[in-house]
Amino acid sequence: IDLTRAQHVESVLRVADTSLILGQRLSEWCGHGPVIEEDIALTNIALDLIGQARLLLTHAGRVEGQGRDEDRLAFLRAESECRNLSIVELPNQDFGRTILRNFLVAAWQAPLWSELRSSSDAELAAIAEKSAKETRYHLQHAADWTVRLGDGTAESKRRMQRALDYLWPYTAEFFADDALDRAVRTTGLMPLPSSLQPAWEATVLPVLAEAHRTLMDDLL
Repeated sequence: IDLTRAQHVESVLRVADTSLILGQRLSEWCGHGPVIEEDIALTNIALDLIGQARLLLTHAGRVEGQGRDEDRLAFLRAESECRNLSIVELPNQDFGRTILRNFLVAAWQAPLWSELRSSSDAELAAIAEKSAKETRYHLQHAADWTVRLGDGTAESKRRMQRALDYLWPYTAEFFADDALDRAVRTTGLMPLPSSLQPAWEATVLPVLAEAHRTLMDDLL
């Protein structure tokens, strides 16, 4: 099965836009972190994500062949044309929610980049190779803080539980396959979103257990 150019571009944009919007959200912490070290850490993670988005958007523009570069794709599309996961649009609220969202998203990105390293799109595979290294740090940073806050003071525990209750329903979107996903899977361009769920759960659930966070049965 041959992909159309539009399908190819759409698939790349889904990954690019998630990195772009999360990077923009995290950039809001610049100068506002709880301590200077974490201010810098979140800013650096934001820069990594924006860097991933730049590479992916540039690639999408070349595949599209209509003269749109990374800046035009990032800033001159209508909101309805953005293809990011909904969770990355949510307000930061506080440090705990920001950290937990980073953890949930990085735990999804890690197996995605791993699969994309063998993509039939050689440029996408090269971008995934670079991005996978960055995401390993993002994941470790967020996991460490998730445990630290979830097993910390009464106030930090309360906030992390509140963040988890708020964010968890959005994670279902990570693994929802649609017709485009099934089409690109047959060409080896990208994995099916649903195929990433076992690896994601194997990362997320033990960390949440260590953080002493609870999940309602109907959320699992």
